[in-house]
Amino acid sequence: MGNIVLSDDAACWPELRLADWKDTCATLHMWTQIVGKVRLKLTPLVNHWWNVPLYVTARGLTTSRIAYGARAFELRFDFVAHELVLETTEGAVKTLKLEPKTVAEFYRECMEMLRSEGIEVKIWRMPAEVPDPVAFDEDTVHAAYDAEKVERFWRILLSADAVFQEFRAEFIGKASPVHFFWGSFDLAVTRFSGRRAPERPGADAITREAYSHEVSSVGFWPGSAGGPDAAFYSYAAPTPEAFSLARVRPDAARWDAGLGEFLLMYEDVRKSASPSRALLEFCRSTYEAAARFGQWDRGALERLAIPL
Repeated sequence: MGNIVLSDDAACWPELRLADWKDTCATLHMWTQIVGKVRLKLTPLVNHWWNVPLYVTARGLTTSRIAYGARAFELRFDFVAHELVLETTEGAVKTLKLEPKTVAEFYRECMEMLRSEGIEVKIWRMPAEVPDPVAFDEDTVHAAYDAEKVERFWRILLSADAVFQEFRAEFIGKASPVHFFWGSFDLAVTRFSGRRAPERPGADAITREAYSHEVSSVGFWPGSAGGPDAAFYSYAAPTPEAFSLARVRPDAARWDAGLGEFLLMYEDVRKSASPSRALLEFCRSTYEAAARFGQWDRGALERLAIPL
């Protein structure tokens, strides 16, 4: 491992099964979409939608700085104090309590907080990448907020982010930031071969932009109703022939034919002798399979160890 200090302390890898917080997870998903859409609306398009995600912080998730005329502001979820915080370059700090409330209430309060500081933004009110979406200002169903479970989720994001940062540093080719996509509600980092990918038949504009080039991506998501529980995943796009047959590490990792990607369940990582090492092995071995079967120019893309 490199210079990042990774931890295997149990507090850094807490137990968190989707069934234990599914209602809170669904509510938080919608709240992050509202905040993420503010960033999307007010920032220029960056390749592969890199202007869209949020970023893990020492207290939660943030939009990072958003320019607004001669001013700038930042929205951040504080999962320690359990507040949504608005900070501006003029010194204003306003907060919105994170507690059980409907998505419609959160949407109204968030927009009012922005308007109170002269920030006018109109976002598309429909959630993205969810079945049967309901407009934010009409969603009175999702209203759960279990602060303790949210804090566990954030601590997992902190630990996964540290491992992903270590993994990203080993690559000198084009690579994404480690970022949190509020649409799919997952933390991910992506490596690029440098070659354009064939266009996907029938792909919409969002998908065409996201997968315009060959990629190997790894990430974490908390699970889905009726699907896998919390897991780390890795895929290559386009998928190289025989990629699914690769032997990847650790032994608990497996290919999921339905999803078309490798999975490593979070519980297997959490219970391993070294969660950070197990996850780093998964990142490295799945990338190596993608690069080998995809015939990437690894000599030009991978960093040699530099003694420091």
